[in-house]
Amino acid sequence: MNSNRKTSIIVGVLYIAGTVAGIMSIVFGPNLDAPDFLANLSANKDQVFIRGLLEFTMAVLTVGIPIFLYPILKRYNKALAFGHVVFRTIETVLFTVGAISLLTLLTLSQKFVIAGAPDASYFQTLATLLLAVREWGGGVFATIVFSLSALILNYILYQSLLIPRWLSVWGLIGATLYLGSGFLPMFGHDSRSTIYLLMEALLGLWEMFFAVWLIVKGFNPYPIATKTVIEI
Repeated sequence: MNSNRKTSIIVGVLYIAGTVAGIMSIVFGPNLDAPDFLANLSANKDQVFIRGLLEFTMAVLTVGIPIFLYPILKRYNKALAFGHVVFRTIETVLFTVGAISLLTLLTLSQKFVIAGAPDASYFQTLATLLLAVREWGGGVFATIVFSLSALILNYILYQSLLIPRWLSVWGLIGATLYLGSGFLPMFGHDSRSTIYLLMEALLGLWEMFFAVWLIVKGFNPYPIATKTVIEI
């Protein structure tokens, strides 16, 4: 098995593992939408720790994808390949900030329970600010940054023919829709609304299909053998 084949398998596994970690963080994590979530977090600290750990795990797996892809992608467009690494690194930082914000909410919840009613408004204000950090950082801006990285990746894949062009076109369309969804909250749309989820679904499906493709088939060997470096 050559190095390119090993890379494709590793990247495919990272995509799937990162997605699983992200889904599990939502399924097994505490409900942050409940009106009394601040009082309940300290009573469910294990769930908070699990969600924080899963979110951080997703962040680590996310940054591994561009690192492993870079040696292959740079053969076709070195500048954009580096840009792909940069955007996914920023995304990782935003996810990490989100995980830290969640653990900070747990500390705030514990202090809130001890302090009692007189300081309730103070703690609620801080909790609202921390939730805003998670929503805007790990939600809105992470969505935009991730979309840009996906556009870069699929553009290189389309130009290089490392995968079939129909698959990279699927990724380009999905990334464009995903990018649009990142701006919806700025215009009052809830990030859990139907239109938001539909706009993100196409790229989500592409990621899983792309991951399986890399594991089963890998990159096309012909373009790799006849690489053309483009530097901007």
